[in-house]
Amino acid sequence: MTDTTVPYVSADQMREVDRLAVDEFGITLLQMMENAGRALARLGRERFLAGDARRKRVLVLAGSGGNGGGGMVCARHLHNWGADVRVLATAPPDGQMGEVPRHQLRILDAIGVVTTIVAPEDARLPEADLIVDALVGYSLRGAPAGATAALVRAANEHRAPTLALDVPTGVDPTTGEAAGDVVRADATLTLALPKTGLRTAAAAEYVGELYLADISIPAELYARPSLGLDVGPVFATDDIVRLG
Repeated sequence: MTDTTVPYVSADQMREVDRLAVDEFGITLLQMMENAGRALARLGRERFLAGDARRKRVLVLAGSGGNGGGGMVCARHLHNWGADVRVLATAPPDGQMGEVPRHQLRILDAIGVVTTIVAPEDARLPEADLIVDALVGYSLRGAPAGATAALVRAANEHRAPTLALDVPTGVDPTTGEAAGDVVRADATLTLALPKTGLRTAAAAEYVGELYLADISIPAELYARPSLGLDVGPVFATDDIVRLG
């Protein structure tokens, strides 16, 4: 599979994909998040943990929105597969975190995965075999700030490889431009369809290897007039495909 066979979309188009999925097709955010997080865990295990998660140390950097929720799903699956997982979150669940990621956090609490709310001055990362960047996805507006920016800097200074969910934090999903602190990922797993910014020269040094994950968006949704996209069976042979 090459990136010439898959359409790339802007952030506005991806917002329309999400809207159609929920409002017209009845696909919930929880369903899409579960698919995204499991795919992220699987790619992390296969690409960076030598195919075996047992006793591997994984740090999941989780934001307060949907991207953070996907990272928490990833944390749960890796924990279930035997990894030593810690989640570092940028916001507390009471009021500053969306309901869907709060739901994922409650599950992590129930199974004993340690979650720490990080203040900017405390963004220090312990030793790890893999860092998962689930701070901000395609909803980025402006440069990362506060704890998010501090965790980006800490990840870039760490020796472990970094796997980004959807878009490396700090990269504009539509233009590929970066303002302020930006995650330098070794690989990026983008969701449903790749974002236009990921194939720009401006983003090349941040994206690393580019993969695409199936989150169960039907071709009929893409064909709706508000999108007008012809998307074939991209995932006919695997639910994760490499684009670059």
